[in-house]
Amino acid sequence: MITHTAKRIFEKAVDDYHIKDRVDQPFSNPYDTDVDFLEHLLYRKAWIDTVQWHYEDIIRDPQIDPVAALKLKRQIDASNQERTDMVEYIDSYFLDEYKDIEPNKSATINTESPAWALDRLSILTLKIYHMEEEASREDASEDHRLACQQKLDILLEQRVDLCTAIDTLVKDIRNGDKYMKVYKQMKMYNDDELNPVLRGQNKK
Repeated sequence: MITHTAKRIFEKAVDDYHIKDRVDQPFSNPYDTDVDFLEHLLYRKAWIDTVQWHYEDIIRDPQIDPVAALKLKRQIDASNQERTDMVEYIDSYFLDEYKDIEPNKSATINTESPAWALDRLSILTLKIYHMEEEASREDASEDHRLACQQKLDILLEQRVDLCTAIDTLVKDIRNGDKYMKVYKQMKMYNDDELNPVLRGQNKK
């Protein structure tokens, strides 16, 4: 099942990041595109999400220098675009994988593509990792740890449900009961021609 692979790789990427736990650490993908193409994409996706998770932590520091915050905001924007690009690469993999499947006449479309569902699983992996940290943090109060453990239990249940839904979706696509139709995100804020502020700057 696809989520067995995705869950394993997402967890590996999160664990690997936290060995150094620095947003500026160099990235190295352990999966070869010629041998493990999907694994390569999933690992890269999870790494992007993990770095951005920590970007979001840093930028919420009330004492952050405004110049540093602006630079970090630009990094978050770039990371968001890279995250979207990776989702679309992963969906391209699924489109190619099932391009020869003829949908049944009764086949229906899903509210989200397999890759966007896997995006949710990647973020959920991060939530679980950090909630586990909080639930066992020795310098936190007992009440804090108990509250975090309760949240962790819900997140773990949510992961089971999400994995079941993703595997069902992929199975339905493979069987012709669902069909894929992917729309590009068409983000406008990073585009020099679509963002009126950037377009105005280019005319000066």
